[in-house]
Parts: sequence; structure tokens; C-alpha cells
Amino acid sequence: MTGEVHGGSVPVHLADLLVAMAIFGLVSAGVFTVLQEGFRVYAVGASRAESQQSARVAVERLAAEIRTAGLGPWPATFAAISVAEPTLIVLHHDLDGDGVIAGNGETITWRLTGTTLRRDAGGGAQPIIDGVRGFALGYLDAAGGPSQVPDEIRTVVITVVTEAAWDLADRSVVTSFSTQARLRNR
Repeated sequence: MTGEVHGGSVPVHLADLLVAMAIFGLVSAGVFTVLQEGFRVYAVGASRAESQQSARVAVERLAAEIRTAGLGPWPATFAAISVAEPTLIVLHHDLDGDGVIAGNGETITWRLTGTTLRRDAGGGAQPIIDGVRGFALGYLDAAGGPSQVPDEIRTVVITVVTEAAWDLADRSVVTSFSTQARLRNR
């Protein structure tokens, strides 16, 4: 037997077929490895972008609310900040101008609960960002020195550290944002 297919004249060489299959297997393995690495890089990039965007939005929103804390008729009859703790801040705004802080949206609380940064403006603590690894608030007086007394605070230093898991081994991408917000109404 010479390796011919019965009923036809096409020769089939087993050695050639095995070599072709081996080459195809090696090329396929290489392509699969490159494709898998490309997907991994994409997942890391998407997680990093999502984590950065979420942290940026949270920091900007909190900073904007700190800047407008104490908004109301002048001279103010209420505190702009009533609670100033390392992971909790309570802000006040007199939105209706009656000199009394009582309506929805006039008292805003920001706090870290587990790994979720929450904002409560009267309708319950709504999640702003998940995956928060760290949330720190620092308080400075008019001279730039540290202060924990709410009436003396003029600047709040905000730091948010987030993480986004990007694979089944729970590896994560960590992002940190920090800014300072000066109270404009005090």
C-alpha cells in the first residue's frame, strides 16, 4: 500500500498531515495566547477607567457641596458644617432662604459605609460610588492649620481611594483622588 485513496488518484501522506496539524496547533496556541492577553489588558483598562471616573465624579460632587455649604441669608444663623469626622461630614444649606435648616436637601450627609460612599440629602443614604477602599476627610481652619471644630473649618481635604476587581483571582486596580474644597460662605 502506497498511501493512495482507493477509488481516486490523490496520494495522502500521513507524515505531511501530521506536520500540518502540528503547525496549525502551534499557530492556534500562539493566536489564542495573544488574544487572551489582549482581553486581559482590555479588562484592566476598562476597570481602571471606570474606577477613575467614579472616583472623580464622587470627589467633584462632594467638593461642590462643601464649597456651597453655609449658603443662605447673610449673616448666617446656622453652621455650614455640623459634624466633621475623618469619614463623615454633615453639611447645611438654606435653600429656601428662611434661616432655618429643615427641608429636604438642606442637610447633606456624606459617609463611608463598608466599601460604599453614600450621600443622604433627606431621602435616605443613596450610594454614590462602590468599591471604595479608603475615604478620608481632613479639616483646616482659616490659617491652614488642622481643626476638628466645625465653626472653625474653612477648607476640607478630600481623599477617595477606589479599587475595581478585574479578574476571577480578585486582582484589583487602585485609584486615588484628592482635592481641597474651600467653604465660600464662611
